[in-house]
Amino acid sequence: MGILRVLVNTMGRVSTFRSYQFVLLLTAALAVVAFYFFGSERHDFSSTTKRIKQTQASHNTNRNDADLSLDTRLVHPEGGELERDGEEGEVRARRADSGHEVSQYYHALMMFTKVDKSRSLQEKFRVAMLSMAKYSLFLDKEVLVLHFVSDEASRELGERMLPELLLVGTFQYEVVFHDVGVLSQKLFPIVEAMQKHFSAGSGAYYSDAIFFLSVAMHHIMPADLQRIVQLDLDLKYRSNIRELFLEFDRFPLGAVIGIAREMQPVYRHTFWQYRKENPQSRVGEPPPDGLPGFNSGVMLLDLGAMRTSALYNQLLEPRNVAQLADQYHFRGHLGDQDFFSMIGMEHPGLFHQLACGWNRQLCTWWREHGYGDVFQLYYRCEGPVYIYHGNCNTPIPDD
Repeated sequence: MGILRVLVNTMGRVSTFRSYQFVLLLTAALAVVAFYFFGSERHDFSSTTKRIKQTQASHNTNRNDADLSLDTRLVHPEGGELERDGEEGEVRARRADSGHEVSQYYHALMMFTKVDKSRSLQEKFRVAMLSMAKYSLFLDKEVLVLHFVSDEASRELGERMLPELLLVGTFQYEVVFHDVGVLSQKLFPIVEAMQKHFSAGSGAYYSDAIFFLSVAMHHIMPADLQRIVQLDLDLKYRSNIRELFLEFDRFPLGAVIGIAREMQPVYRHTFWQYRKENPQSRVGEPPPDGLPGFNSGVMLLDLGAMRTSALYNQLLEPRNVAQLADQYHFRGHLGDQDFFSMIGMEHPGLFHQLACGWNRQLCTWWREHGYGDVFQLYYRCEGPVYIYHGNCNTPIPDD
């Protein structure tokens, strides 16, 4: 009897243990099935986002829902937070179903790298976003899409700061973060040849490629993104940024970029040898009759027009860049601004010149460095100021 009792108890324990194992195995199997079933959905839009995407496609071809780089979220003015939901190299849309159709998206892009390491850049970002939110007015069915080219640490900082900085805004906005490394990798083969002419370093460096983003953005952004405004971070807005986008409709035939003139004698200096050999040239001369060059702090990029312009794309070819640089004896260090200024000397029709008030530059460095006698000819700006540009760390006036 004792042996039988022990055997029964032992079998009971084994049976219980096997039942427990069976439950664990069943639970694990269900978890695997659930992972593959639901996990695969992570690569698709939710049903709500699918409806939004269909609405966007029918109402606006200027919206990009393709491979931008990191992620996209819509934040409503009533509140809400930027929730992190994306992986490097891909974009996913997340938006609450507000019940409103979207008729127009306005895209604006800013460089946002190494901001986490600089209190100065953080303050500039704060001033820019607060003033933009204060003055911006959009219609109910319009959305401002804010693109930031960023490293990971700066992105995390931006995600924390943006909801508070844009809290006073009464418009709907969407945020897209682009990984600076991903974009640099795409840009480098396109702009490598021109970097030696327009970079501060002595050669073409991978890390410098991002300073030529505006030059080749039409090659690396999706085709359905047609227009975008690129803005420096050291700006203070004094008017509705929506009005800036209306300048696209004022582009003359053949123009691909809207940009304001340089307001210092930078290119009077840079083109000194060409000017010496061509004393009757307008190159580097002050406005209104001269060609003072451009400032890239505020730029309207008609990506569609840039893609279809045979002239503009020919100018990107290495042999043509080298030919113009040799012709003008040009050696710069300001990246895209130098490239646009150089080709603008030869092909001004590619550019729509913005009023100086859209990029009211405040830097006066060249006044104290050899050009005090002619400085005011470049620096003066008549008319209203829509955007202050505190370039070379110049303080921006209070409102």
